[in-house]
Amino acid sequence: MSLDLPPPPARGCRNGDILKERGQREVFCGLTGIIWLHRKMQDAFFLVVGSRTCAHLLQSAAGVMIFAEPRFGTAILEEKDLAGLADANAELDREVERLLSRRPDIRQLFLVGSCPSEVIKLDLHRAAERLSAQHGPAVRVYNFTGSGIETTFTQGEDACLASIVPTLPATEARELLLVGALPDVVEDQAVSLLTALGIGPIRVLPAHHAAEAPGVGPNTVFALVQPFLGETHGALTRRGARHIAAPFPFGEEGTTLWLKAIADEFGVSPAKFEEVTAAPRARARKAVAAASETLKGKSLFFFPDSQLEPSLARFLTRECGMSAIEVGTPFLHRGILGPDLDLLAEGPVISEGQDVERQIDRVRATNPDLTVCGLGLANPLEAEGFTTKWAIELVFTPVHFYEQAGDLAGLFARPLRRRAILRREAAE
Repeated sequence: MSLDLPPPPARGCRNGDILKERGQREVFCGLTGIIWLHRKMQDAFFLVVGSRTCAHLLQSAAGVMIFAEPRFGTAILEEKDLAGLADANAELDREVERLLSRRPDIRQLFLVGSCPSEVIKLDLHRAAERLSAQHGPAVRVYNFTGSGIETTFTQGEDACLASIVPTLPATEARELLLVGALPDVVEDQAVSLLTALGIGPIRVLPAHHAAEAPGVGPNTVFALVQPFLGETHGALTRRGARHIAAPFPFGEEGTTLWLKAIADEFGVSPAKFEEVTAAPRARARKAVAAASETLKGKSLFFFPDSQLEPSLARFLTRECGMSAIEVGTPFLHRGILGPDLDLLAEGPVISEGQDVERQIDRVRATNPDLTVCGLGLANPLEAEGFTTKWAIELVFTPVHFYEQAGDLAGLFARPLRRRAILRREAAE
């Protein structure tokens, strides 16, 4: 019995030339990841050590009402802190003491570095060790950086999870670890499919609560659900865990190959795999076919933004009939994205990093039907007549696995339909 999937291209993009660019970037900073992480980790709190600008960014991105009790906040660095006129560590200790006394439900506290805290060389790693000693074992204090100086917005999650891995308990148990934050309903779908295949025990990182933290050891195998977890991948590998490489679960093909790689690892028979996946695969194919009518034959240009770009390009070209002109990504981890690049037919420019002016010039020269980019570029490109898709929406919207495959195609189809309607109305 064989999987009913399109054959791989004669030549993929894994070993092709990469255009490496280093210049002006247009991306959100890594603090943005807190917006989905604080919803996922129910007993965690994310304390950004930064400026009022950091606080405004988080509040605007989260849309938090003033009377809400979110699981994040900002310890504001004032002018005297930045000028070295105050003991920032003593002030940080006081703020943490106030926070924990007011929020006794906190079991994990993340000190999140920002551009201002890094500029003044505030050692948050040492602060986390000191505060863990003071407030442990009830509260574990971690630190990671979300600074926009060095990170794109999805790297905040990667840095957060990588900071947790060294503290996970050791285990000899053979377990499957799913790595990466997903909306609860999507995570439940993934676990349900894997459980139906007879795979288990299944653990998840990040866990909803500190007490549910998974163990890691030489018998742990892990599957990533997000392509931007390079540091976390490295941290788990150093703990002895083994990565199950596969295309990422976007669309029917990606989801099937992701599940098949795990099923093969756990010895699931082809008949059992077909029994469990046949119905959701059929639903996914039908939903993608309906949404992709607008996408067939259209050209696509990805600005580097989220690190999802190669996986999404594979989905859009193979399942939706689009052609990719350029696939830009902030960082290209071949060990993680290799299986997707194998399925992405040779042809598009694969670029790593960003020189935004040069990439804008290439968009103008190639005139793609759809350009996927950050918010800061979308409006200027729209003003020039280009049709754009906000890259950040692809992270905030449920798009993984079979039941979301049609929604994922629809996210790309909507801007093209909107443009067609506007042109029709203008002609009338």
